[in-house]
Parts: sequence; structure tokens; C-alpha cells
Amino acid sequence: MKIFVPPIKSQGIKTKLVKWIFSNVAENKFDRWVEPFMGTGVVAFNIRPQKALLCDSNPHIIKFYKALQTKEITSGLVRSYLKEEGSKLLKTDGQYYYEVRERFNSDGNPLDFLFLSRSCFNGMMRFNKKGGFNVPFCKKPNRFAQALVTKITNQVENISQIINNGDFEFKNQDFKETLKEVESGDMVYSDPPYIGRHVDYFDSWSEEEELILNKGLVDSNAKFILSTWLSNKYRINDYVFSIWKDSFITTKEHFYHVGGKEANRNAVYEALLSNIKFEYSILNSEMKSRIELNESQLTISEREYKIPTQLSLTLEEEQKHMIHNKK
Repeated sequence: MKIFVPPIKSQGIKTKLVKWIFSNVAENKFDRWVEPFMGTGVVAFNIRPQKALLCDSNPHIIKFYKALQTKEITSGLVRSYLKEEGSKLLKTDGQYYYEVRERFNSDGNPLDFLFLSRSCFNGMMRFNKKGGFNVPFCKKPNRFAQALVTKITNQVENISQIINNGDFEFKNQDFKETLKEVESGDMVYSDPPYIGRHVDYFDSWSEEEELILNKGLVDSNAKFILSTWLSNKYRINDYVFSIWKDSFITTKEHFYHVGGKEANRNAVYEALLSNIKFEYSILNSEMKSRIELNESQLTISEREYKIPTQLSLTLEEEQKHMIHNKK
């Protein structure tokens, strides 16, 4: 199964979990796909709904994808831009990165946003209190070598096609405003930041906001899915059993690499919470009992996930790129 990766990078991106997410929603019908926290957009871009409302509090993400939608930014423009800026980066031994960062914080150019996203340290997306991007350089002056430029260019082309083949609406707004627009026939996918954690994103997140999110989703009468974490080797996410106690839950073990050593390969039980029962989901109360009895937190064993109809389609332009690159 091919996953189409967005050109914008961010920590916490759901690329490695999209097969699992989609396997759970594939058989559910809905009129519109809604995301109050679209982030890089990897979930929506792979499910490829006919109609979608994609929102985020980060204005730069929305501005970038709107530019793809209006063709203000094209794959050809990205290729020439990255070649030119990458050359300057190499000639200055990486110092040019900080010129671009300063320029971006002044002008907000979406191409500069792409440049920073792909050349900053560890793919982080972090902003200071004034809204300025403040992640340092990745210390690789030859960051934009030909292979990476081609990869990013292809990603831009693929995502552009997905956007323009659907009815996608992008909005820069707070999640509370998005909740007001949710209708009963929608499927709402939420991927909010972790509660109580210092987040390397555009906003912080609190228990109060999690409660508002829960109430808004429940009151909307729409189908909803929420991505969160259930547990790691240190603790349990108690909010799963308080704020989201009336939800169904399905889980998957996922590993995060935070260093080069095997010891830093940390396992986390990822969870999908929903008001609809998936094939392998269980009640939250049953999961709580499992934890109390020290039983398995996995709702199913590892398996091959069913591929939604939308994902079985191969983009024509992707095939053209593959043929062209082989010549």
C-alpha cells in the first residue's frame, strides 16, 4: 500500500499510522471529512475524501496548501526554488538558513516555510510567543541535494493532484470555530496535541480545551475519531478514561525513535477513540479493566490492514514520474 507523504514535515506526523487509521474508517460512509487539527494533512491527503474541511491554527500550513490549490505554488516552481536556495545554503556552509528564517518570520512566504520545514533540526515545527519560527538548522549544508529536491518536488505534485481532484476547503482558525461548522453527516478526525505537554507546535493545549473538544464532538451528532496515546512504559493516559470514557477504543503498538541506539526505541500504545464501533474496537470500560488486571492493551494482533477504495487508486501523475525517472 502506497502512502503519499506531504512535502511539509512535522514531529508527530501520522505517516506510519495512516494504514491503521484508514482500515478503521474505510467502511463508514460520510458526507464530508473534517479535521480541526490538520497538521501536515497526511491523513486527509491519503484518505482522499470527495469533500473535506481542513483547518489548523497554524496560518503557515493553511497558506501553503492554499497556494498549492490555487497553483500559486507548483512542482516546477518548487524545484527551481529549492535548487537556487539550496545552492546558497551550501555556499554559506549552512548560514543562509538563518537568512531564510528571518525573511520568513518577516514575510511568511510559503516557499520559505517549505525550505525551513525540510532543513530545520529534526523536522520540528516550533514557534516562539511572537509567532516566529525558531528551530535551528539541521547542520547539513548539502541538505538540498538533487535526490531530495526531486523527492520534495514529487511530493508537491502528488499532493497538488489530490487537492485539486477533490473539494477541499482550507481554513486558518481555532478548533472551536471548526467545531461550530461540523454537521451531522460529517466524519471528524481530531489529532490534538497531548494534554499538559510542552508542544513544539503553534499553540499549547490544556485540559479545558480537551473538554471543549469532547463536548463539541458529542454535541455535533457527527461521527468522530480522535488520535491519542493510551500508555507508555512510564504511565497511563488517564484522560482516555475520564474525558473520553464513553468512547470506543482500538489500539496499536507503535515505536518512536528518539536516538541512534536501540535502547531509545520507545514503545507507545496509540489509541483511536470514537463514537462508532469499529470492527476491532472495544468499550473504554473494558480497556480500563484490562489495564487494572494487567492484561493486553492491544485490541487485536498485528495484521495487514484492509485498504480503503480511495487508497487502491494510483495517481496517474505518480506513474508518469516513475516512468520518467527510470529513463
